[in-house]
Amino acid sequence: MQKHRAVLNHLGTVHAIAMCNMAELAGGTMTDATVPKTHRWIPKGMQVEYVKKATTDLIAIATPAEPNFIWNEGSDYLVNVEIKDTAEEVIFRAVITMWVSVKK
Repeated sequence: MQKHRAVLNHLGTVHAIAMCNMAELAGGTMTDATVPKTHRWIPKGMQVEYVKKATTDLIAIATPAEPNFIWNEGSDYLVNVEIKDTAEEVIFRAVITMWVSVKK
């Protein structure tokens, strides 16, 4: 995400909710690419940690918490997201809980 006026807070840093939206987009994209076509998913919750002020452009990296996840009838699927600045320092961390179930 580029650092520009629309995503800044009153301190001139990237707004916390902008980073939450970025994390959900990255986590959702990774989940959509990972979940079998026989299943569906929806975000259920998100825990976040603001590590330091975001003063540059940002990049988000989403990874599954459990790489060898077993897809069953319905379960929580945890997604780890890190947002880094241009120096590749972690600015923000999130764990997003996705509810995954078989399509009806």
